Amino acid sequence: MKIVLIQHNHFNTMTSAKFIFYLTCLFLGKMVQTTDLDSSSSVHQGNSFLSVQTGGNLTLKCIREAGTAAKLYWFKHTLGQKPRLISSSYRFTNLTFDAEFKNPRFTVDTENDQNHLRIIDLQINDSATYYCVSSNTHKIIFLATTTVSVQGSSSNIPTLINQSPSETIQPGGSVTLNCTVQTGTCDGQHSVYWFKDSEESHPGLIYTDGGSTDQCERKANTQTHTCDYNLPMESLNPSHAGTYYCAVASCGHILFGDGTKLDIKHEKDSRILVYFLSGALTFTIILNVLLVFLLCMMNKRNRCEVTESHARCSAPSTPNAEVRLLLFYHSNNQA
Repeated sequence: MKIVLIQHNHFNTMTSAKFIFYLTCLFLGKMVQTTDLDSSSSVHQGNSFLSVQTGGNLTLKCIREAGTAAKLYWFKHTLGQKPRLISSSYRFTNLTFDAEFKNPRFTVDTENDQNHLRIIDLQINDSATYYCVSSNTHKIIFLATTTVSVQGSSSNIPTLINQSPSETIQPGGSVTLNCTVQTGTCDGQHSVYWFKDSEESHPGLIYTDGGSTDQCERKANTQTHTCDYNLPMESLNPSHAGTYYCAVASCGHILFGDGTKLDIKHEKDSRILVYFLSGALTFTIILNVLLVFLLCMMNKRNRCEVTESHARCSAPSTPNAEVRLLLFYHSNNQA
């Protein structure tokens, strides 16, 4: 389960459309790679979601494309705010920091076409999405995107999320994905979002429940709320395959479940079976034809052997017949 801190004042004033947009952006940063860091100092490169502790150190790696002289930037985007420039550097000029980030906690290593951002003594307000951007006269490229969530040592997680296990479904079948949310002692209203991530498409929001409590119940003698949310899916086909994540926005936090992987049996599996059975049938037919041919040849050969044997047996009787005929002729002449 992954946790992302939302600054409470922005969360309360954000419109629904903007919130969904920011949540989708946050999810895009999370899905590429999820890493939990337990050490006080960490190094990371590429697109990712990071959960770190206050007081630790963090290095976000970014490398200039080979053979280019583009200008490199680092931006910080806090949820609910505009992106802010951290630093800018050019291959032939000195590194410059924006006024807000002229702070010893922020340094950038620009040697050997690098643009590594290092933040020390992490604080809660360092929670944001950081972008490394390359820019020249022709194009702008996002080289690295990292969402960082800085958690205090005494952070109290108000919500737990459990998702249904992985499913394998036949094409044309149906399935209902389940997400159970335990809100703990948090009395604030929460919203539930479903995201889909697959190899064929980018991660994206597919469904939202805007805070309905009809499916929630409170456990006896506790302040814990348990809410069940279902995502029914019918007439499934291979395009529905992927990992579905349940995300809950509650009490100033966004929490992601571990995801439910949905596999659709491909038609090629059944085609392979058809091809195998067709080949087996063809082989059987050929074998039967060959056996019939061999039986015919053996039968013909046996007939020939019987005919030759009969001819050999009847051949010696011819002289005896001639002798009897001569004797009969001789006796008649004597009479």
